[in-house]
Amino acid sequence: MSDPRSMGPVRIALVGATGLVGRRVIEIASAGDEVRIVGIARREVPLPPGARMEMFVAEPAKWGEVLDAVRPRALICALGTTWKKAGRDEAAFRAVDHDLVLATAETAKRAGVPNMVVISAAGADARSKSLYMRVKGETEEALSRVGFKRLDILHPGLLRGTRTDDLRFAERAAIIAAPLIDPLLSGSWQRFRSIDAGLVAEAALGLALRRAGGRFTHDNEAMRRAAREWRRLGEMGEAQ
Repeated sequence: MSDPRSMGPVRIALVGATGLVGRRVIEIASAGDEVRIVGIARREVPLPPGARMEMFVAEPAKWGEVLDAVRPRALICALGTTWKKAGRDEAAFRAVDHDLVLATAETAKRAGVPNMVVISAAGADARSKSLYMRVKGETEEALSRVGFKRLDILHPGLLRGTRTDDLRFAERAAIIAAPLIDPLLSGSWQRFRSIDAGLVAEAALGLALRRAGGRFTHDNEAMRRAAREWRRLGEMGEAQ
């Protein structure tokens, strides 16, 4: 991981600031001086208390102008909707989880952003029978063709955390049961174990600073390692 302290905070663009992981990215980044988040959204959104960041509100067609102006070192994409929010309409769901994610990536690439970190999902597979997993997999395949110097794809299991405006009752029930269910998930099912959204956010921030090129996919354990590296970077800054 590169050390951003020698040149001041590194600018990292974030789309999907209202979601569980996006909000944690803002909170964690705001607590230190390693990076400065540049949020881009379609509408004004309430920010976490104590947020230190820049927020630009514009239609997606204008996001390229923002990226051209701020020149971030990397893009963290936490965009995503749910089947319910999409009105249980496949086209509406795909419009966000595939089309908007891909359009944002292509816009960032044209603006000269070298790195992208995208929050996907464990089990993403373009050949899956599940619409959710299939769209996630198709999106990953499309992102791989955009041409970033480095692309990090995060595959978290069930995300643990408090959502501010999205009550997913089935998800909440699963989170409550996670301490009992997680130990039962072994072998190929282990990737679906629950993981704290804050840890995923730490991993995304740490991976956004890496400079080695390539395409990398990270499961829960790989994200834990990346999160530990991010914390060490913060501890080094505090020691100075």
